[in-house]
Amino acid sequence: MRATSHSARGLALGPDGAREVARTLAEEVPIAITVNGSTQAVMMATPDDLEDFATGFALTEGLARPDQIERIEVIALDQGIEARLWVPDQIAAALGDRRRAMMGPVGCGLCGIDSLDQALRPLPELGAGVRFGSDEVVAATDLLRAWQPLHDRTHAVHAAGFLHPGQAMAMAREDVGRHNALDKLIGALVRAGMDPARGAIVLTSRVSVEMVQKTVLAGCATLIAVSAPTAHALRLAEGAGLTLAAFARRGAVEIYAHPHRIQRRDTDVA
Repeated sequence: MRATSHSARGLALGPDGAREVARTLAEEVPIAITVNGSTQAVMMATPDDLEDFATGFALTEGLARPDQIERIEVIALDQGIEARLWVPDQIAAALGDRRRAMMGPVGCGLCGIDSLDQALRPLPELGAGVRFGSDEVVAATDLLRAWQPLHDRTHAVHAAGFLHPGQAMAMAREDVGRHNALDKLIGALVRAGMDPARGAIVLTSRVSVEMVQKTVLAGCATLIAVSAPTAHALRLAEGAGLTLAAFARRGAVEIYAHPHRIQRRDTDVA
């Protein structure tokens, strides 16, 4: 489709003087998500895995379930890329009040939402999910590092990965936007027939409200992140039954909600 990175040259200034440097920069392009020809959102995103992105975005934003998507077309245009979803007409007709035809910066997961009710939508209560050993949770973000080739080249993208208990990382997706990376991962899981309830989602970012919303709506009961949750994200996780693990790095992790899915070692502090 399009390159995900671009080489650029610059001038580095430091205590030892000036020197030329070469860097690989992550690409971001406007990606329009359309449903039956009507634009629902335009987000700046990394131009790969766009079928996954469209599927995951449709699921986590309530546009359409994966089984309601009849086909996906990814069309490159001069001004950007369109990810075109086709669904039954009655599904498309119900999207009027959720239309989000505006540019969304990569750092924002709620751009274009036009009511507080839509921003803080009620979440379903999660099922039992699966259990993890504390060692697995502590190591989760380190395992994800091996699935970040674009980050290794650019140092400018986030990743979201899927961890099975007792196994290695099963899948991951990258994007300049953390929300986009998560949508790509969720879309990839459902398109591959993998049940998000059978593992944990692992993030290279902080845990904001919309990251909890997307995880819960995907049906995954455990979320592991390298950074902190916001206060309201934690409240949502508690209410939905989501196990929330944060600060998973440097051999440690902090559990903030529903710790019953994480089996502690004998050496863990009570």
